[in-house]
Amino acid sequence: MEIEMEGHAERQFNLVEDNWIPVAGTGRVSLKRVFSDPDLTALGGSPVEKIALTKLLLAIAQAAHTPESEQTWAALGPSGLAERARNYLEDKKDLFWLYGDRPFLQMPVVAQADKKSIGVFLPDAITGNSTILTESQMEREYDDAEKALILVYLTGFALGGKQPDNKIVLSKNYSEKSSTAKPGPFLGYSGYLHSFLFWESLQGTIWLNLLTRDHIYDMQVFPGGVGNPPWEQMPEGEDCPVAKQLKESLMGRLVPLCRFALLNDNALHCSEGISHPTHKNGGIDPSITVSFAKEPRALWVDPEKRPWRELTSLLSFFDTGGSRSYDCPQLRIGVLRAMENASKFSIWSGGIRVSGKVAGEQKVTGRDDYLESEVLLFSEWLKTGTWFVCLQHEMSALEAISKVVYSATLNYFKPETSSKRPSVDGKKHAATAVNLFWQLCERNFQDLVNACNDETGEKVADMRRVFVNYANEAFNTFCPNHTARQIEAWAENRPDLWRFTIKRD
Repeated sequence: MEIEMEGHAERQFNLVEDNWIPVAGTGRVSLKRVFSDPDLTALGGSPVEKIALTKLLLAIAQAAHTPESEQTWAALGPSGLAERARNYLEDKKDLFWLYGDRPFLQMPVVAQADKKSIGVFLPDAITGNSTILTESQMEREYDDAEKALILVYLTGFALGGKQPDNKIVLSKNYSEKSSTAKPGPFLGYSGYLHSFLFWESLQGTIWLNLLTRDHIYDMQVFPGGVGNPPWEQMPEGEDCPVAKQLKESLMGRLVPLCRFALLNDNALHCSEGISHPTHKNGGIDPSITVSFAKEPRALWVDPEKRPWRELTSLLSFFDTGGSRSYDCPQLRIGVLRAMENASKFSIWSGGIRVSGKVAGEQKVTGRDDYLESEVLLFSEWLKTGTWFVCLQHEMSALEAISKVVYSATLNYFKPETSSKRPSVDGKKHAATAVNLFWQLCERNFQDLVNACNDETGEKVADMRRVFVNYANEAFNTFCPNHTARQIEAWAENRPDLWRFTIKRD
């Protein structure tokens, strides 16, 4: 809205009072309503918006009250945390204005940077002479609610490249800026896979993912502890004392300020902000999953391998056999506490895949995409110890079946591809058949998760038959049997999957 002040109109938008946060089944809501309405179920928006907003809400909750221990966290409960957050937002409401002398998560000093269209900084907006495929990719005017969301997104998900004006350097003798800005710490080289626990309410989700001071100390990656949120004191430069504090604290990982920005109508003044360490040099974000078996290796968003297929890696802390390699602190802490405080909960994983060039420029290509998966779990399953072992075994079986599909499809096309005039790419068809197999399996993955709790093994055996049928369907889709030659090749290479339907003892 606009109000008249001293003869001129000044835009006013407050993130505490005004609606801007997308919520599933509700629409936009304010920060105040998030912590006032226990009936709100889950965030809406794209996967990266959900991640950025979840981290902002956690930062507000951590600023309002960070429990000392797991016992004080449990005693707080969702309603107690929501009350603390409401009081905090009411007290700090003047720090959440989108415009004015102290705009939220913005730095007026970067007004000297080049002004560029907001769409330049978004992964799915088409600018310049690029081909527009859908209406959603077109540059347009953004309202204040959208601008607030974009600012929160840019704090951690900014693409690496030349979009920011890196001629602007605010810290004296700071030498880490080049002409190409680094990607945001939520994104990394090609798109980190982030994971959180989701509960029956949005307030419950924030409570389940809240870290205690004991957790932060035990992680040993935040020497600055919880830290102070940047809206209370914004940095003056890339390497000032406040920036250094953010690099060493949990607050700096929840709201990284990797871009220093200032709104200007439908444009941004923007320069690279705080440069946070990556997972390879100790910069561990609690919501990403990293293996330290050899050198640090993260789980990335992969359109060819949707997040639900990583469930056993995400839950590898249940592996008592000594083969655990991956760790996601947000899940390791959250799942163990959820088992004692919630009868059921979901594991949500998602993010965006991006492509990078040698020069550091990132973009979203035709092979990249947003991805997200949500899997429902019951606490009683996890307490038995057998559910996870069964799930590991069944996921290994699905991987083995997919390899049979690939091999059978490839062999079907071998006579044709080995001829003097090959007309098809057997490897391409085999890869596409496997991709179809996994797409079909996704329909019933929750059923498989549920079946792994059946001690008789009957439900798992039923699911095996479903997945074997999907494997045959994928093979038949790409390996026709109409002509005599096709029938011969089809019969000779049809997937041999009978062993996967035999019930285990």
